[in-house]
Amino acid sequence: MMLLPSPQQLRYLVALADHGHFGRAAAACAVTQSTLSAGLIALERQLAASLLERGSAVKRPVFTPLGLELVGRARAALAALEAVAETAAAARDPLSGPLRLGVIPTIGPFLLPRLMPALRNNYPRLRLWLREDLTERLVAGLEAGRLDLLLLALPVAGTMETLPLATDPFELALPEGHHLAERDSVPVSALAGERLLLLEDGHCLRAHAEAACGLPRGLAGQADEGFAATSLHTLVQMVAGGLGVTLLPRLAITGGILGDTPVTTRPLDSMASPGRMLALAWRPRSPRAAEFAGLAPTVAAALG
Repeated sequence: MMLLPSPQQLRYLVALADHGHFGRAAAACAVTQSTLSAGLIALERQLAASLLERGSAVKRPVFTPLGLELVGRARAALAALEAVAETAAAARDPLSGPLRLGVIPTIGPFLLPRLMPALRNNYPRLRLWLREDLTERLVAGLEAGRLDLLLLALPVAGTMETLPLATDPFELALPEGHHLAERDSVPVSALAGERLLLLEDGHCLRAHAEAACGLPRGLAGQADEGFAATSLHTLVQMVAGGLGVTLLPRLAITGGILGDTPVTTRPLDSMASPGRMLALAWRPRSPRAAEFAGLAPTVAAALG
């Protein structure tokens, strides 16, 4: 009978691939570095294969082609094992225990203050761990099994199941006294003559705003001049300083992002009602899919 690798050996392998350092991988696995190294050597002997390149010139772990392939298979195997335990836990007590939720930064600060009390009230046995990051890194964390559920804006690339929740319309943020503030609503065509400020590349909100409003690529970059905003709060301050105008999701506006700044907002006049679609996302065939879908009404209610 073939001797199979243990889950712990697979965890060592994946941790080393994730951290690229024996010491940090050992710390992530809560073992000593010598224990992790010994476990990987034992795995290589067991498989009769070299997974890592070894030599005095190697300063960091370098995987062989076979090692890289087995890292991917180890991730899948660990995810399958976790799914067995999750299925049993979900059947015993739905929406209880730990839930690792990833949220993009253009949603988290404005929704979580309303959502967290509702979750504590509706699901008192749920232990929520939060991770705020850019969409690309959250998707990678979901696919690698480091996160269970994402709250983000569609469309998004990746292998996952999504459940749309609500549309979050964009509004135009203007300095007080701006000539466009005299209108009840502003046509998208009027933005062509304005210095439009958006988040730097890498934030999905930039792409969503450009796509929703049909903005030409590069229009939003005409005001950068070497500077780029990394948060909606920074964009608001730039607008308040008279540097240009910007598009804000209504969720951020109702969440109080304007504060006492001299900034006003106007809806965009468009038959398409430009905005972004907010959604939950999880791994395909997750044993907790029904649980995650069960959270949707609570999240949608918090979105207002």
